[in-house]
Amino acid sequence: MDFSTAGAGGKLDSSQREALMSQVKQQIAVANAQELLQKMTDKCFKKCINKPGSSLDNSETKCIAMCMDRYMDAWNLVSTTYQTRLSKERSRMS
Repeated sequence: MDFSTAGAGGKLDSSQREALMSQVKQQIAVANAQELLQKMTDKCFKKCINKPGSSLDNSETKCIAMCMDRYMDAWNLVSTTYQTRLSKERSRMS
């Protein structure tokens, strides 16, 4: 969407504002996913790969799979807890 055509004074109308907010939320979601993947990759690599080579042995493959599963489980738990807490806080403010 082209926001350079905003109304007088450079202000956005409600549909432009909603579109911009949607675009920003999507960009934040992508950035969060990229950060999650990068952190998970770094941590699991450091934990599981002792001697980097051209391929992974069976124990390294299993370690990485388990590490990534545990990391995602922990991230999902934290995310769910955070969302629940935000919802409770919002309902208290209403």
